Amino acid sequence: MRVFTTCFVVFVMTLFSSCTVLQYRKTDKEMLQTFQKNDVQTSFVYHQVDSLNFKVRAQKVSKDGNTYNIIFIHGAPSSLVAWQAFLLDEELASRANLYAVDRPGYGYTSFGKALPSIEQQAIVINGLLEELNLKNMVVVGSSYGGPIAARIAVINKNVDGVIMISAAIDPSIEKDIWASRFTRWKLTRWIVPTGYRVAGDEKKVHAAELQKIEKDWPQVTVPIAHFHGDADDIVPVENLVYTDSAFAKARTKTFPDVGHELAWKNPEIMKDEILSFLKELSKSKE
Repeated sequence: MRVFTTCFVVFVMTLFSSCTVLQYRKTDKEMLQTFQKNDVQTSFVYHQVDSLNFKVRAQKVSKDGNTYNIIFIHGAPSSLVAWQAFLLDEELASRANLYAVDRPGYGYTSFGKALPSIEQQAIVINGLLEELNLKNMVVVGSSYGGPIAARIAVINKNVDGVIMISAAIDPSIEKDIWASRFTRWKLTRWIVPTGYRVAGDEKKVHAAELQKIEKDWPQVTVPIAHFHGDADDIVPVENLVYTDSAFAKARTKTFPDVGHELAWKNPEIMKDEILSFLKELSKSKE
């Protein structure tokens, strides 16, 4: 009995430890310490969403004189922490003000409470952007954040361009991730870390949510760039074909032998692509 009790306690402690690690989030204090060590000034903004009774958290790195504002939207499960390398990048920060957002259900935005509607997520994040009165925006979305970034371009006319990285935007090829079923079964859902439960709730209806909004893609007349690794085993690279056909000003690019981690394992490559995108936008306005 003692052996069983000991094993059970160890199991529970390990489980909760894993759940803490796998939430992919850090407090304002933890993030501030990291940025201070790198001599980068940063701050946090909270936007109140009265209709849903929560606040949206965003981190910003800004510099006087920058014309563009880049908004980073993460995938699932994740948080604004995923964009840390980009917000710490000196060259990016010299070209644009940088904002990273905790999507609803993740980080410190109503953590654990899923908001599976792409439309609602876009509206919530857009409320933050309007409160900040941002113009000349480039919205960058990774994975699940890709279609949210594109949707914001539909509802906010101050968006100058959209960059999607490893984006899941084609409802017809939405891939079923078998492991996500653990988030749906009552027997196993409680074991799954909170962030993964939210991701599972989003995944379950993602194809249907994409179908609801795809009729509006012709309204997006700003430049769209979609980058994808051809070895992506989570979101099929064929999503590029959909982007090419759905958006008027789409540009797609494939990265050989790269998986779904394109943005995280290759931040330098993506940084260069973002800078090139900004350069092209600037030329088009001359």
